[in-house]
Amino acid sequence: MADKKEIESRIVFLRQELERHNHNYYVNNAPEISDREFDLMMKELECLESENPEFDDPYSPTRRVGSDISKGFEQARHIYPMLSLGNTYSVGEVDDFVRRTRDSLMGQDFAIVGEMKFDGTSISLIYEEGRLVRAVTRGDGEKGDVVTENVKTIKSIPLVLKGTGWPRRFEIRGEIVLPWKEFDRLNAERRFNEEALFANPRNAASGTLKLLNPAEVARRGLDAYFYYLLGEELPADNHFDNMRAAASWGFKVSDAMALLNNIEEVDAYINHWDTARKELPVATDGLVFKVNSLVQQLNLGFTAKSPRWAIAYKFQAERALTPLKFVSFEVGRMGIVTPVANLEPVLLSGTIVKRASLHNEDIIKNLDIHEGDSLYVEKGGEIIPKITGVDLSARVPGSTPVQFVRECPACGTPLVRVEGEASWMCPNKYGCTPQITGRVEHFVGRRMMNIDGIGEETAETLFASGLVSNIADLYTLTKDSIMALDRFGEKSADRIIQSVAQSKNVPFERVVYALSIPYVGETVAKKIARSCKSMDRLMEMSEEELTAIDDIGPRIAASIVEYLAAPVNRDIISRLREAGVRMEVEQTDDVPAGDRLSGQTFVISGVFTHHSRDEYKAMIEANGGKNAGSISKKTDYVLAGSNMGPAKLEKATKLGIPVIDEDAFLGMLS
Repeated sequence: MADKKEIESRIVFLRQELERHNHNYYVNNAPEISDREFDLMMKELECLESENPEFDDPYSPTRRVGSDISKGFEQARHIYPMLSLGNTYSVGEVDDFVRRTRDSLMGQDFAIVGEMKFDGTSISLIYEEGRLVRAVTRGDGEKGDVVTENVKTIKSIPLVLKGTGWPRRFEIRGEIVLPWKEFDRLNAERRFNEEALFANPRNAASGTLKLLNPAEVARRGLDAYFYYLLGEELPADNHFDNMRAAASWGFKVSDAMALLNNIEEVDAYINHWDTARKELPVATDGLVFKVNSLVQQLNLGFTAKSPRWAIAYKFQAERALTPLKFVSFEVGRMGIVTPVANLEPVLLSGTIVKRASLHNEDIIKNLDIHEGDSLYVEKGGEIIPKITGVDLSARVPGSTPVQFVRECPACGTPLVRVEGEASWMCPNKYGCTPQITGRVEHFVGRRMMNIDGIGEETAETLFASGLVSNIADLYTLTKDSIMALDRFGEKSADRIIQSVAQSKNVPFERVVYALSIPYVGETVAKKIARSCKSMDRLMEMSEEELTAIDDIGPRIAASIVEYLAAPVNRDIISRLREAGVRMEVEQTDDVPAGDRLSGQTFVISGVFTHHSRDEYKAMIEANGGKNAGSISKKTDYVLAGSNMGPAKLEKATKLGIPVIDEDAFLGMLS
């Protein structure tokens, strides 16, 4: 057995090597080792840290994956206000900014730094003694949300700085972004699950950073670029050299940053990046120009809202005009019929656009689209193609308006209007092919039953062959029946059969989500499963009982009751149960059940050691208690971990509500 010094030395070595490889991969884009080699090193470090907790370090690379312990966000005041920049949309206005700067500096020599304006969400990081201690969102410019645990999961952000020469304490500002590759991956997942797509990487990055589960943040694949250094004892008296220094410490600083000495160079910079930006791996919406000298920045000063020494130039939204070939009408797994404009292919923001959703009948009418019209398509910041108008001058005389179908394009059933919405749907839930195959696709998805080897095409093939007419039929598939289909060999058949068998171990909450109950998404499914505990209980619950569950409104409750009342669905659930699919929440030893907390309401706040927040919530509900999100007179206890919000503590004290720690709470259950 190795002695402790050898173990500690190995742990330190692995941490340093993993951080170096992380930097090479995520910042330098120049990996030195394979993913497998990296994973093996990470596994070794995880094992050593687990077996030797005395060498624990919160800045270890193993912490990058994010904890499943979630917490609400506290707010912190910015040391330096995070002001917005003045915007301009023309090269001439940028030139005017350069001239104004020259006049204000009264003939002094000055340089301008040109840099990319990344389209994400602003972040402020505080480092002390070379370690990340706090991350705060922009908020209102004066204060923002503390999102340190989420930021720690972003692999391009250094937790511990490289090199030397950094100030003892400093602030660095940047932009959290979602690369195109990760954006496309997430939207592909959401499209498969028939969830609302992210409109653009900016919205996705902003929403991801505010998730309460750092593990989910880590999964999303955020990135970050940095563009401004603040503090005492900075390495240089100018912005450009400070950012070069920051890059040497491990921060990701854009290669697009350049020193510009006159208006001609500024104009050339704009002309270059107006096109070249389309090749970047992340979204951008403009350029930023800053006076380089920190002394000159100080002399130029600020207006009430923005600095006088910087300006943002916004790129024009990219727009194209292309003929409409035809409008198709597509049916989703919930029966909603979506009109889609099929276009003559056109290049837009670096990609070929052939199709764009028209969403619903009202949009077709508002745009007044006629057969054969030429349509304006935009991307701009919205990466999802969007029809924004019609070129009326090109309209063919006598052309007819596009009419929304009144019968299902797949099965011919008359459509019905969704109450309170602009959507039309096919009510033939159990006889409409795209609805059936769509439910199968959803059921096998990674975040549902995670059955590998079945995608859209395979689901359609299985249905057309008569092997799968509903989700329960997946559990009657055999290797021979799959191999009898075209293009299916022994390996692909084995993969499907093995994956179907493994899906029987999927937790009950994911089974509820996989059933395709209208309006029951992933979050709602979790709440339902944790509240009702079993399918038997769920099937007997009334609308009134369902609406008593947090965040379950009347529409969701009615949808659940209607779904579970249908004989075809009850039969499917019965067959899934017989196949061995989980139909109840698994009771674990660390979540004791009983009625010890009956009638008592708890509010949970802070970070915990023994269990995650979700586990504590499950314990409360398993013992008859109720969870609440905010403190009120009806609250019986506040379960507090470390870093409990001061506002909650103050309110609990004011109302005289007991604040208990983990040990006291666990004592109540024992």
